[in-house]
This record gives sequence, structure tokens and C-alpha cells, in this order.
Amino acid sequence: MALNTKPRRRRALKANGQPRKDPVDWEGQEQARLILWLLGEHHRATAVGPAYEHVYAVPNGGSRHVLEAKKLKRQGVRAGVSDLVIALPRGGYHGLYLEFKATPPRNAQLAASQREWLERMASAGYCAKLALGIEQAQAVIREYMAGPATEIAGRRIEIAAGSEW
Repeated sequence: MALNTKPRRRRALKANGQPRKDPVDWEGQEQARLILWLLGEHHRATAVGPAYEHVYAVPNGGSRHVLEAKKLKRQGVRAGVSDLVIALPRGGYHGLYLEFKATPPRNAQLAASQREWLERMASAGYCAKLALGIEQAQAVIREYMAGPATEIAGRRIEIAAGSEW
């Protein structure tokens, strides 16, 4: 079995000649802890627990090869889409779009595309929030999930297109 002999790309050096440390994904680590917290709430059957089975992450971030990024864009990946979605209607909203940033001072700035997405989702009837850190994200989710289930007004109109599942 051949070993991977491809040399690891060297990081840029600091002014004193020492190699720079690998960057830390603070936001990703905190977001993973948030999902683990939701799993615990689900197991404990708390009021927040149902959110776990209805939450999903949108992996828009990260660095990709240019060709892969173009392919994903053709497939519908959009800049600015929020990090987490809870597809569970509460408090008169259709669902929750949560833009998650790491706890300050490790948080990144909100990009214009992220602000525009939050505004677009809010105007479409979703609860759209920015959370700076895990504690603020937990507070947003607790408050959202404490709201009553959103009721459907009127009768649903069936859509004939598509296949049976």
C-alpha cells in the first residue's frame, strides 16, 4: 500500500520567521455544540426538543476549488443563506432561519449577503435571527420553540405535479 507522499502545503511565516498556526474554526465548533445541545434537549423531551428533528445546516461556507464552487452555484447554492434552519412553524412564522456566528470576540462580521437573506426570509414570513455565540443561539431557539404552533388558515391546495413517495 502506497503512502500519501504529497507534501503538506506550508503555512505562511510570521514577521519573526515562525510558521503561522492553523486557523481554528470557532464558529463551526460552537455550531456543533449547539446541535449537540439540541440533541440533549430532544432526549430530555423538553419544549425545545422537537427542534432537533427539524433542524438542518446549510453548508455554504468553507473554501472550495473554483470548479467545485461553480458546480455548486449551478446546483442552487447561494451566498448569504443562513447557517441553520428549523423547519417547524411556531408563533405565526413558517420556520426559523438562524445566522450563527462565534461568540465575540471570535465572531466574523455579518456579510451584506447574509443580512439581505435574513431580510428576505423575514419578509417571506420566517423568523430570521442573528445569534452571536452558542448562548445567544440557545436563547433564540428557546424563545422560538416556546411559541404556539403556527396554525394554517384556510384549506391547503394540493399540488398535482411530482411523484408519490
